Amino acid sequence: MLRRLGQMLVKEFLQAFRDKRTRFVLIVPPIVQMLVFGYAATLEVRHVPIEILDLDNSRQSRDLLAGFSSSAYFDVVGYAKSRTELGRAIARGDAAVGIEIRAGFARDLLAGQSAPVQVLVDGTDSNTALVALGYVNQIADSYSRRVMDDRLALSAPLLVSRMPRVELAPRPWFNTSLESRWFFVPGVIGSLILVMIVLLTAFAVVREREIGTLEQIMVTPIRRTEFILGKTIPFFLIGLADAGLIATVGTFWFGVPFRGSLWVLGLGTIVFLLCMLGAGLLISTVSATQQQAMVSAFFFDIPAIIFSGFGFPIASMPPALQRFSYLDPLRYFLVVIRGVYLKGIGLGTLWPQMVAMAAFALVTLAISVLRFRKSLD
Repeated sequence: MLRRLGQMLVKEFLQAFRDKRTRFVLIVPPIVQMLVFGYAATLEVRHVPIEILDLDNSRQSRDLLAGFSSSAYFDVVGYAKSRTELGRAIARGDAAVGIEIRAGFARDLLAGQSAPVQVLVDGTDSNTALVALGYVNQIADSYSRRVMDDRLALSAPLLVSRMPRVELAPRPWFNTSLESRWFFVPGVIGSLILVMIVLLTAFAVVREREIGTLEQIMVTPIRRTEFILGKTIPFFLIGLADAGLIATVGTFWFGVPFRGSLWVLGLGTIVFLLCMLGAGLLISTVSATQQQAMVSAFFFDIPAIIFSGFGFPIASMPPALQRFSYLDPLRYFLVVIRGVYLKGIGLGTLWPQMVAMAAFALVTLAISVLRFRKSLD
């Protein structure tokens, strides 16, 4: 058995590394994708283009608008002269937010009345619109508090010092600066491992069928289990090396802290690789051509990334889809990798995720072995 398995391993390694393009694909694209996705995948919204229409043109309106021009979240791209011009700037996409201060703004404030300010938001990108509205509310609330404090200081200076206030004291854990990249980079590592290993493994059996070498394997005494092991072990070792390379680049290039145990992360990566190998082999055994294998891998990869919680919170999904996400091994691996990186938690907390991934790997690998037949049918 070991002799036959060793010959299969030698064949697979020679087939994988004899082509220069294959060696290039295994090393360079994962690094480039890690760098590109690491910078692109972020929830932070900064430098939102904003157009301003100030029909009051008073000291009070300029004080309010100074909060927008001095903010790192907004870039003032222009000053409209009319409501039509303001609406046109948002319709063209020149500005994502429009601020209209109506005439009489200062008069209403000095009279102790509410002074409404209209905010126009381009809702095409709902995420940016919601975040930008939050920034606008913060700036408006800060200005409103300053106006109220100034009025109280003039009318009742002793009352100002005795007015009760509720002040929040935020204390973020595990990510004190709230860097969204610290959350996304571990997710990018898991997603790249998934895409790369599933694609590589999906062509394993179907390639043998297309180039005709499966006919030669049919007449050998090799068993189904040995054949699957011969297809699995090389890609497992390649995936493990690529995972280490991607994780190293993501950790040191983006400065993501690593607070946990290396062996816990290694164990989680090994189990996750087995899951992806099982999924890729299953796709390979049910596909007749490499085109079918590629399309099937695509239909597996995209839902797996979506339902994993990488970019979309699972809690915001419909209940039925939340239950469906429990079949996604990437969901469990992201919990492992983010927990090890950011929180430093160990196996005593992460063992349910490990067990779930091991069960998925066991089922998919067993089905792959059972589906393989030493025939062309």
